[in-house]
Amino acid sequence: MSKQNINTRNIVLVLMILAAIAFRFLSFEYKALSNFTPVGAIAIFGGAYFADKWKAYVIVLLALFISDIGINYLYTSKWVFWYGGSAWVYLIFAIMVFIGTLIKKVNVANVALASLASVCVHWLIIDLPWLYGTYYAHTLAGYGQSLVAAIPFEKNMVLGDAVFGAILFGGFEIIQSKYTLLRSKKQLAV
Repeated sequence: MSKQNINTRNIVLVLMILAAIAFRFLSFEYKALSNFTPVGAIAIFGGAYFADKWKAYVIVLLALFISDIGINYLYTSKWVFWYGGSAWVYLIFAIMVFIGTLIKKVNVANVALASLASVCVHWLIIDLPWLYGTYYAHTLAGYGQSLVAAIPFEKNMVLGDAVFGAILFGGFEIIQSKYTLLRSKKQLAV
């Protein structure tokens, strides 16, 4: 695979991620879409398709960071670059990228399993009650209450991952089947 093919593949992957990340802004306008976003699917997608895995982490987390700035501005009318839970959020999405790197063969079952695993990671970590203050008691019971209260949001995340995962993974599989310059070295070797 030539350097030009690698660059073209990376450019297409980045453009697909940027197009998908724009959908995050719908949840500001339509509150029922809270957590129905492409971020989980983008993390898995980047992890699965970037040959240089460091690019997956950088591009996915940078897209998330930049869109967070825009979304925070919409909600607060202030430029917020970092907030109390930022480190946890980015850690969770880095874990999701890692889960994507574990996909060795892209198919519906593997992508669905990776998506469910990433939602579980998000749910179990982001809803720790001691991360965000005093909504829930900082006890095991408080953690349980937090997990139960988060179910509607995590349900939306599962649905968002399913829809955007189908678009991203399905779309890229279709275009790389038509254009060999988008295929990885391993795919071309077969």
